[in-house]
Amino acid sequence: MTDSVVCGLIGTGIGPSLTPPMHEAEGSRQGLAYVYRIVDLDLLGLTVADLPRLVRGARDLGFRGLNITHPCKQAVIECLDELVPDAARLGAVNTVLFDEGRAIGYNTDWTGFGRNFDRGLSGARRERVVQLGAGGAGAAVAYALLTRETRNLVLIDHEHDRARRLADSLAALFPAARLEIVDPADLPAWLADADGLVHATPMGMAGHPGSAVPAALLRPDLWVAEVVYRPLDTELLRAARGAGARTLGGGGMAVYQAADAFRIFTGIEPDAGRMYAHLTDLVGREELEAVR
Repeated sequence: MTDSVVCGLIGTGIGPSLTPPMHEAEGSRQGLAYVYRIVDLDLLGLTVADLPRLVRGARDLGFRGLNITHPCKQAVIECLDELVPDAARLGAVNTVLFDEGRAIGYNTDWTGFGRNFDRGLSGARRERVVQLGAGGAGAAVAYALLTRETRNLVLIDHEHDRARRLADSLAALFPAARLEIVDPADLPAWLADADGLVHATPMGMAGHPGSAVPAALLRPDLWVAEVVYRPLDTELLRAARGAGARTLGGGGMAVYQAADAFRIFTGIEPDAGRMYAHLTDLVGREELEAVR
């Protein structure tokens, strides 16, 4: 008999998300009757205040789990019975497992970036890393970098207070690391002697075209990692390759966070390479449609 798994995604503006087809396709290939539902707060006329009812309803209806995205990753914590240690340290949850009546919170954003980094930038020097963006994705990325022995992490965000809050929370978790908050205007000076650059802002997405980093600042001995994955090949990545730099696209983070969530939901190790090929196909078709 084919096992049945029902999961969902809660957030705002998530109708175009590629997470559902990635999960459902891999579930089918693993022999599961896998159904993945979208719960878009905007379309349903709901707010973050409705999260307790939604999480409770999903559990009562027999959902195996939920993915959680903006703006619910912190608010959902009060709806849960338990957090795994890394989610508790980050103070953010993007995956909820329902197990024996309990709702357990995980964070696969940071493991997704970490696995992608280990795969694509193996051996890269990371003594000093400059990171653009200190929002939800930025917090996960920074945590992953610090678990990989980044000694000096420089955070740059137009919302100075947000960067300061992130730096303070991470400093308490990684006392041996040096975290600095830098004004965006000072990017050239700090990037000049950095080992790597991580971009974790919306710049480069279809709705926010362009690059947050002038091409003249890129160089062969600076690796560049991207969080944006739609498009898979951003202007920043193209400029970095043109400068001879090692690069890491955001598609891997999207796939690995989904793969980690799939494993949590099903107990089955998914084929991440197959999931990446599927994501590439989905994004490619999306980009073709955009130019027709």
